[in-house]
Amino acid sequence: MKRFPDSQAARRMSAAAARICASSAVILAALLWVLPLRAQTSLDDAYHVITSKIFVDLTHAFGPDTPVWSGFGQARMSPAIDPKTKAPFTIEKDGFRATFYEMVGQYGTHVDPPAHFAKGGITMDKIPLVEMILPLVVFDSTRFLAADPSHAFSLHDLLAWEAQNGRVPSGAFAALRTDMSKEFENDPERFKRTPFPGWSLEAVKFLVEERGITAIGHESMDADATENMATETYLLKSGHYQIEIMANLDKVPAKGALIVVSWPKVKDGLGFPARAFAILP
Repeated sequence: MKRFPDSQAARRMSAAAARICASSAVILAALLWVLPLRAQTSLDDAYHVITSKIFVDLTHAFGPDTPVWSGFGQARMSPAIDPKTKAPFTIEKDGFRATFYEMVGQYGTHVDPPAHFAKGGITMDKIPLVEMILPLVVFDSTRFLAADPSHAFSLHDLLAWEAQNGRVPSGAFAALRTDMSKEFENDPERFKRTPFPGWSLEAVKFLVEERGITAIGHESMDADATENMATETYLLKSGHYQIEIMANLDKVPAKGALIVVSWPKVKDGLGFPARAFAILP
């Protein structure tokens, strides 16, 4: 004969089950509330850490007299004009003013996307946002320049840097310090000289193929001074971008900093002035 629990026992079991369900619902609700809160707290913590650090501007201001490759010519900047009246907009007359810019994209501190040299390469508007904030390593080539003013930073130089500072991290932004940025500001004609100190092809190939870097940067107008621009061609055709005419790399440590780089999102853009800064460790 089958036995059934009495009504009091059944009620107790039902009440216990209800309490378990209620407890589970409370725990789930708490998790759904706490997890986003923890994520937000994590971002808040990161923000407070970042804003407590020293920021270094790696960007030159540019104007009509900025040094540029002679094949492009100088920028022209003039007051924006009302197309109807042909008169410049002014604060007194219109309540605002604006500037009309005429310049090549590769002007001042600027980004070169892969499409600058590669037909099938991505344009600047397609570079992922995640590639705009990266670990920053800085290779100091200045100690070679007294004996070799147009020194190409070599694989041997790079390996010596790693012996002292550790392996270049995967995904990093690799910058080359030559102090040419001081010439950009103080001696523009010398800044435009060629040959100039830059990267060697072997060093950049090693960084791309063996260390998995994301991008490179340098203080000169080009990555290298070879006749066929072999280093720059290799880098861009391998799908990596570069930042040229950087500033203040002498104020950034060899490793441990972050770099943040941004530029206007020009549709199918082949290059444009960029803003770059370092966050020191």
